[in-house]
Amino acid sequence: MAVENPSLEELGAILKKSKRIAVVGLSDKPDRTSYMVSEVMQRAGYEIIPVNPTVDEVLGVKAVASLKDIEGHIDIVNVFRRSEQLFDVAKEFDEVDADVFWAQQGLVNEEAYEFLKEKGYTVIMDLCIKVAHALTK
Repeated sequence: MAVENPSLEELGAILKKSKRIAVVGLSDKPDRTSYMVSEVMQRAGYEIIPVNPTVDEVLGVKAVASLKDIEGHIDIVNVFRRSEQLFDVAKEFDEVDADVFWAQQGLVNEEAYEFLKEKGYTVIMDLCIKVAHALTK
């Protein structure tokens, strides 16, 4: 099964409805893509939750080691990890209260996609959330 993302209209609806974004692999280095994308999304009004066991704080927010450490509902889990790591993140995603699994541009894992789609989740892969946000404002 090939990965099929929601339409631009559906992406816009997801982004308008969403408030909390957990960012897996968010770096505390300002020159990293994960930092730059998350900073833009934070400035756009989203609550960013850094998920990275190797950092203490990113963008003024205390980091957590895993998705399981986040209290409350998560609208979007935005993933900045290598494609081969997406299935492990997908399994953890399935164990928390989250709506949308979003793997950043360049990241695709069909096993993770099929696992989550079979469970009824919205799955987006190989698409930058910042670009989708800009296109659907």
